[in-house]
Amino acid sequence: MSDYDAIYRAGPPPWDIGVPQPAIAAVLDDRVRGPKVLDIGCGTGTLAIDLARRGYEVTAVDISGVAIDEARSRAAAAGVTVHFGVQDATALDLPSAPFDSVFDSGLLHSLNRHGGSEVDDYLAQLPDLAAPGATVFVLAVSLEPGQVWGVTEEFLRASFAEPVWTGTAIEKIEISAVADGEQLRLPGFLLRSVRNPG
Repeated sequence: MSDYDAIYRAGPPPWDIGVPQPAIAAVLDDRVRGPKVLDIGCGTGTLAIDLARRGYEVTAVDISGVAIDEARSRAAAAGVTVHFGVQDATALDLPSAPFDSVFDSGLLHSLNRHGGSEVDDYLAQLPDLAAPGATVFVLAVSLEPGQVWGVTEEFLRASFAEPVWTGTAIEKIEISAVADGEQLRLPGFLLRSVRNPG
């Protein structure tokens, strides 16, 4: 059992706000390449279900079986099909790869928080998961003075650099969270990058 199982059993975690993060929602209408879309670290499936409603063929994975069980129930209630799986993002096994769009809404900064080789293992897989010309979206908390976790813009640019990635754009955003009934706004980044088609 992952630590995240216990977190989800205790109730919605702060990052599970019931809708896609606003910065992600803003790209869904006209910036998603399809038909195949991957949501890594999907939690209870909010983004994956939204993408499926839009007609995409969605695969979504999370390390928490508790979260995936809830995601499957939510997808069934919504009347959409999503291919959910319990997987460790640092050792993914996805026979349906590569994908035309890949979403990471809050996973990268979590892996970076734990240190070690996890984040390197995760980033090393992304080029094989993204088809040539595919778009990758990464939403991550910004490492600000006084904070003990998050990522920097420099780290993101180094992680999505040429020649593997091209056209990398990083926008400063606010990330929404809910803790003890209180709405929180955290500084963050939304990265968009394209898998080099060459």
